[in-house]
Amino acid sequence: MEQGAWPAPVPINELPLRGRAVSSGVIDAVTIQPASASPEFTAILTDREFHRVASDGGSHRLRLVWLGRRRVPGIVVGTRLRIEGMVSLRDGLPTIYNPRYEIIGTQES
Repeated sequence: MEQGAWPAPVPINELPLRGRAVSSGVIDAVTIQPASASPEFTAILTDREFHRVASDGGSHRLRLVWLGRRRVPGIVVGTRLRIEGMVSLRDGLPTIYNPRYEIIGTQES
C-alpha cells in the first residue's frame, strides 16, 4: 500500500467487535465534556450511505473518542470522515479511541 493510501472502508454494521478497521461516514453528534471532567471529545459517526435497508438489523453508529482533548479541529456535526483504529465495544456501541482520521471534502455543484 502506498503511503497515505487507505484500505476500503467497511460499513459500520460489519465492523469486527475487536480489531483494527477502517470505516467512513458522517458525524451525527458530538459531546463536549464540562471543564470539571477529564478532557475527552466524543463524536458519533453514522454511515448513512450504507443505511439504505431499514430492516438489516445492524447498528450504523460508531463512537469515536479522543482522550486528552476537549475539541478536535474540523470535527463538527455534518463532517464526512474516513477513520481507522482499533474497535472495541463500550456500552453496547462499537468505539474507536484516538482514531486516525481524514476529513473528506464535498464537491461544490
